[in-house]
Amino acid sequence: MKRGFCAIGLALFTLLGPSPLAADVQFSVSSGSEQLEERLRGASALLPFENPASLPSQDVIAAARSEYGRLVAVLYERGYFGPVVSVRLDGREASAISPFRPAAPIQTVTVQVDPGPLFHLGSASIAPLAQGTTLPEGFSSGAVAGTPILRQAAEAGIDAWRLQGHAAANISNQSVVARHAAAELDVDIEVSPGPLAYFGSLQTSGQERMRLDRILAIAGLPEGEQFDPRTVQRVAQRLRSTGAFSSVALTESAIDDDGSLDIEADLVEAPLRRIGFGAELSANEGAGLSAYWLHRNLFGGAERLRLDGEVTGLGGQNGGFDAQFSAVYSRPATFTPDTVAEFAFRLEHLDEVTFTEDSVELSAGLSHRFSDTFSASGAVELSYSDVSDGFSNREVTILSTPFEVIWDRRDDPLDAREGWYLQGDITPFSIFEDTGGARFSFDGRGYIGFGEDNRTRLAGRLQLGTIEGGSIATLPPDWLFFSGGADTVRGQDYQSLGAMQAGVLTGGRSFIGTSVELRQDLFGNFGGVLFFDAGYVTSGSYWSGSDDWHSGAGIGIRYDTPIGQIRLDVATPTSGANSGQDLSLYIGIGQSF
Repeated sequence: MKRGFCAIGLALFTLLGPSPLAADVQFSVSSGSEQLEERLRGASALLPFENPASLPSQDVIAAARSEYGRLVAVLYERGYFGPVVSVRLDGREASAISPFRPAAPIQTVTVQVDPGPLFHLGSASIAPLAQGTTLPEGFSSGAVAGTPILRQAAEAGIDAWRLQGHAAANISNQSVVARHAAAELDVDIEVSPGPLAYFGSLQTSGQERMRLDRILAIAGLPEGEQFDPRTVQRVAQRLRSTGAFSSVALTESAIDDDGSLDIEADLVEAPLRRIGFGAELSANEGAGLSAYWLHRNLFGGAERLRLDGEVTGLGGQNGGFDAQFSAVYSRPATFTPDTVAEFAFRLEHLDEVTFTEDSVELSAGLSHRFSDTFSASGAVELSYSDVSDGFSNREVTILSTPFEVIWDRRDDPLDAREGWYLQGDITPFSIFEDTGGARFSFDGRGYIGFGEDNRTRLAGRLQLGTIEGGSIATLPPDWLFFSGGADTVRGQDYQSLGAMQAGVLTGGRSFIGTSVELRQDLFGNFGGVLFFDAGYVTSGSYWSGSDDWHSGAGIGIRYDTPIGQIRLDVATPTSGANSGQDLSLYIGIGQSF
């Protein structure tokens, strides 16, 4: 039999996933919880053997000899440091059988586990600690012992020193002693901070087309500054965000005598070009098709050129088809490592129920990422539109300066289970043929998860918009606000809710949109959604006036794929005017918000 050691080193153990119980392997646990027995069964290397006699005896013996370590690892993890584990093959203890000696086929396998008493921490100390170190709550005298809490305490001690510039901080000594009579574990961990370190140079390897000067500019490693592991993470994130690399691995070199620490970057460049396609389908909005072509490294400095084409409203019930083509050139690390310069060109044709518009737009701007969650951008845009609506046939030229901020705290932007997202923008503008003004919009989303792994989520969205200034008979219709359709109120016809202004049905100067979804993981890759949407459009700025609102509700199915979730929603209007059908179908990729 194998008994747990009295002195236990800090260790990491890899456990296999759960395996089905095999009829020819007898497995028993004398005490402990059902969860403990489940974990032990999941870690077993023998349970998957449905018929040990049909396997080479050496394979069964090797698995049996590894069984001790696997099961003891689970027991230590849960705080059982005095276990007795017996693994018998045809009645003989497996630890006494040589795996290299030929043996007859093994007929019976018996595993018996006695977890012993649950251990608690007696004395628990770790020193020296950097100022501001936060140890895990369970690392204290009297708490249930277990290898995870020891590991977490050691990591907390090391991480705090690294945050203060001691890059080589490590565990210099540790004493972990089990006192079986008292069922207690005494722990004493010594931390060695090591010397202060300062960033040296970035040493790169693996690049082929990328220029070294541009890699260094994008990475932005602050040579000479005190070491900070968060800076290393940000350097890696900057390189990855360019899209020019399929792999970025940073490692810390040894600290030189002068305290400098070089960072080694092992880079693998991504393919230069990429193409993509998309499609959406709505019962009343028709089909939409999109495609793009992307060049990731145009001039050897991670410059990107992206061409997009999109056609929507094909076969739709409202208006004709809409089409758009755009070209965007972006250059990272312009002025600062976190600033991207962008130049864009866009052509657009809109054929809606209340207007038609052909437009062309040129823009130049900068975007800056202040952190992993907060960014801002600003641009100068010049647009020309040829408009036909209930007011007139006219040409409109607008000079605008949009400014946008995004604060994204979602755990997963593609399928958030917790967190929130805020986007706000303001666009001052001047119409050459008229006066100027400003357009404001806001998009806020929140997510709350419930239950195990947040399998149930409540998602909410609030959209706000208003426009001040500019004559209603001059403004391009696509600058105004409409409600209805997949992006606002499902179940209502696309842009079916506008406002009466100067006796003409057109878009409104203000908009409020709300959406609530209850999302539930079902089975496998499938999920279900219940949703309710509402929209309100007014003719006056800042939501003044007594105009109309409408709403819709429905159910949806989600199917998770490697390229994103396939979304299918069925909605019906619940209030407000709707000129379409009672049920609307929406098919697309990704969550609705």
